[in-house]
Amino acid sequence: MEFAFTQEQEMIRETAAAFLAEVSDSAAVRRAMTSEQGYESTLWERICGEMYWQAIHVPEAHGGMGLGYVELVAMMEQMGRYLLCSPFFATVCLAGNALRIAGSEAQQAQWLGQLCEGSLTATLAFNGGSSRWDAQAITATWRREGEGYVLDGDYRYVVDGHSADLLIVAARAQGSTGESGISLFLLPANTAGVSRQWLPTMDQTRKQAAVQLTGVHLNADAVMGEPGQSWNDLAKVIDLATIALAAEQVGGCQQLLDSTVAYTSERVQFNRTIASYQAVKHKAADMMLRTEVARSAIYYAACVAQEALEDGPLAGELREAASVAKSYCSDAYFAIAGDALQLFGGVGFTWEYDVHLYFKRAKSSEHLLGNGAYHRERIACALLDLGEVD
Repeated sequence: MEFAFTQEQEMIRETAAAFLAEVSDSAAVRRAMTSEQGYESTLWERICGEMYWQAIHVPEAHGGMGLGYVELVAMMEQMGRYLLCSPFFATVCLAGNALRIAGSEAQQAQWLGQLCEGSLTATLAFNGGSSRWDAQAITATWRREGEGYVLDGDYRYVVDGHSADLLIVAARAQGSTGESGISLFLLPANTAGVSRQWLPTMDQTRKQAAVQLTGVHLNADAVMGEPGQSWNDLAKVIDLATIALAAEQVGGCQQLLDSTVAYTSERVQFNRTIASYQAVKHKAADMMLRTEVARSAIYYAACVAQEALEDGPLAGELREAASVAKSYCSDAYFAIAGDALQLFGGVGFTWEYDVHLYFKRAKSSEHLLGNGAYHRERIACALLDLGEVD
């Protein structure tokens, strides 16, 4: 693996940072987060039309840019740094990856083409309300009826689920348990029997929804892959999305570090800037160390993700890399957010300052797709399965 950015990757990072600094400043974030949709349509149109980010890692055959997962992660880091309010994570990192991995050629041509055009927003729904993010979380069911399928069940924690045009949903065959019987289905949001409800959460900058399916009838071409055999594909999609989410967390870490250093360098106490005190320097150094280690974890994971997309399997290595990145980045982001609040003093949690927005995003993203404890348990279980731990 090459652990240095190419000239093209550096350009992508710098371009993303410059664009987001302009369009996703504090005022823009606060405007978007107070709306039910959760993002400004005009900004999303600019992202799709001018920047073409939604197509970054979609194959060129389907109208995409054909770049790799490292480039996607680099952009996600900048999006987390500027708290971008958009359907990018749901559309590209959840639904887009699901289409790439589990979709047929016909399904990819239809839906990835619309995604690249910027005319489609989408998301993935699979968790029925569990604190876990594995096969046990899938509670919705499917059954055959004639040539098609009928779906019933509830989903929670669906990112942008109330506004997405397309839902990719996971359901299990009636009576199945564990990893068996799981299928993925393409479900336009306006399908009869689909009910969606926005669920306000602590983190106003990322919207979540509940989705309910009641006797939803789908044609045979709505199923992705072999019916009842989709868990491995879904697990891969979740791991890829987990890496992207961890990258976003690193961006938040960096912004909190930068803003805290800037504030403490200006705040004067006892005729000295508080940044000159040794205790404050130590705290800032700890924040920087956590950020740099987290960044190393996500770019290693991004390299593994790219290999998994290109070469197929590598399920164990991808799972391990995703869990290492997410567990460390989740803990680091929340710890850094807490340190930033302390160093900002009493103003840190006031509405006028943005620290509280990052603090809330840190806690929300910590639990989305599994917190640190969940992912460390997953690593331990994988090691036990390999016989590497007594």
